[in-house]
Amino acid sequence: MATTLTGGNPHVIQLPTTPSSSPSEPHAIAQQWLTNLQIQLAHADSIDLGNLFHQESWWRDMLALDWDMRTLHTLTEIQDFLRKRQGASALSNFRLQDKGKFTPKWDQVVKGLSWVSSMFFFETAAGTGTGMLRLTQAADGRWKAYAIYTSLQALKGVEEPLGKRRPEGTTESMPGGLACGTWIERRERQKEFSDAEPTVLVVGAGQAGLNMGARLQNLGLSCLIVDKHERVGDNWRKRYRTLVTHDPAEFTHMAYLPFPQNWPQFTPKDKLGDWFEAYANIMELNVWTRTSVASAEYSDATGQWNVAVTRGNGSQRTLRPRHVVWCTGHSGEPRIPTFPGQSSFQGTVYHGSQHRDAAELNARGKKVVVVGTGNSGHDIAQNYYENGAEVTMLQRSGTYVITADKGVFMMHEGLHEDDGPPTEECDIVSESLPFPVQFALAVHGTKRFAEAEKETLDGLRRAGFQLDFGQDGAGIARAYYTAGGGYYIDVGCSKLIADDKIKVKHSPRGIDGFGLRELKLADGSLLPADIVVLATGYDNMRTTVRKVLGDKVADRCSDVWDLDNEGELRAMWRPSGHPGFWYFGGNLALCRIYSKFLALQIKAVETGLSKGTRHQERATKI
Repeated sequence: MATTLTGGNPHVIQLPTTPSSSPSEPHAIAQQWLTNLQIQLAHADSIDLGNLFHQESWWRDMLALDWDMRTLHTLTEIQDFLRKRQGASALSNFRLQDKGKFTPKWDQVVKGLSWVSSMFFFETAAGTGTGMLRLTQAADGRWKAYAIYTSLQALKGVEEPLGKRRPEGTTESMPGGLACGTWIERRERQKEFSDAEPTVLVVGAGQAGLNMGARLQNLGLSCLIVDKHERVGDNWRKRYRTLVTHDPAEFTHMAYLPFPQNWPQFTPKDKLGDWFEAYANIMELNVWTRTSVASAEYSDATGQWNVAVTRGNGSQRTLRPRHVVWCTGHSGEPRIPTFPGQSSFQGTVYHGSQHRDAAELNARGKKVVVVGTGNSGHDIAQNYYENGAEVTMLQRSGTYVITADKGVFMMHEGLHEDDGPPTEECDIVSESLPFPVQFALAVHGTKRFAEAEKETLDGLRRAGFQLDFGQDGAGIARAYYTAGGGYYIDVGCSKLIADDKIKVKHSPRGIDGFGLRELKLADGSLLPADIVVLATGYDNMRTTVRKVLGDKVADRCSDVWDLDNEGELRAMWRPSGHPGFWYFGGNLALCRIYSKFLALQIKAVETGLSKGTRHQERATKI
């Protein structure tokens, strides 16, 4: 059984082929394997995993073995890493999941690949964790690990105040009793940080900042969130009028507080903004709105920041946190190209990030060209069509399309769906495979989605819309994690294109320039336009850091997003390259999931479990 690399790309792999017979006792197989692993780990210096792992096995670890996110591939790498780390980490006390959906079972994953899988629990020197094992049968009949996942879920002695550990809430039970004030009096002082400095400054109060703040405070870390908008949630409210989330409700819960059962499947932007505002109040998050960062300097000597912020009333304050978490949106600054003749163009041209509503531009009867065919480009094109404009989408290269009513729900089958397993368990399972393996499995999923969506995709092809299923045909998974875009989750625009109500113009070499009332394309053709919307995407998140915090900070940070040599996302949710500075972003689900791991990393630094600077510097070398 082998997992091979193809095409010279370390993140394009071929899945193994395994025997197809179903074992009679998957629980016994999983238990025996886990017992044998514990026996090996008990002797850290002489670990020998040859009978437990294939030569092409994988181990993905989140903080259990290293205060970072690591993907190890091949028996040699896994064995060497465990020999180095097990002595300090002390993985032990393994226990299989004994109830629910993720108890040991045999899965026919895709054609030609089956495995025994199970969730399991463990302890480390630092805390407790949850993992997943996936065992495949070798030619000699032995069951060995194809993919193992370990994730630290809690630190010993740092229990979150959940369930039976919830605070009592009476004034007498609060530190200092009534002499220190009632709940509301304490909250006012806490929000203003009248008596102390925040340990963590979170910049941005969107889904990233709010999830982050909730996780940090539950670990006992004081946290201040600052946001430039007037209200929490305005980062969604102020987007274009017709925006709704493209992910379903069960996938997009916030940490600790799921949406109610009557919540719509896809959330309108203003409703989500109101939920964010309510979430901040319910979770007692310390948020300063109408506040922007003016400058920031870091002292290596003290391990502390000096951050000057300007508040809405014009006052300034210098904060001295030990950590800054950058939650300004993982896409960074808008990528706004300019073209010859653009200043002489007699129509309107703007970037997609500035779009609000086509009705504001009196669009009826006007010729509108939307440059770009990702999610925003499609939504904006549909908005203009519904306001009576003649719309053309300018497409330079192919786009992956998946429908919200079919493919998206197929992606979440068995996990984040109505009446599915608990969200916390789904989160573990969904992140438990290394990204290269996820991508290889996505090739099969993408084919299934395309069969279910054949009518939509064929209609797009007939209309001249070029489809691209991504490198290796891995579809949306690879597109999102490697490029952060290049796809459209269809909520109605595809039918308008297929019905020729929205035109498509393909221009592989792009735009040469602007005329007075038209775009000049590289192939020599002209495209008449009264309004041009540049739905051309965003730069790396590091560009926002450079713009706001300056070169000194940005130069020490790594670029963000895409995969590093191991197959983990660069700098996101993990060491950034700059001590005490962390990038955090992603969709609602990823912000819920990875806020736990980033909060644990920061808590580990603050408790002395992790030498944060050493691990920060390591990230720049990957």
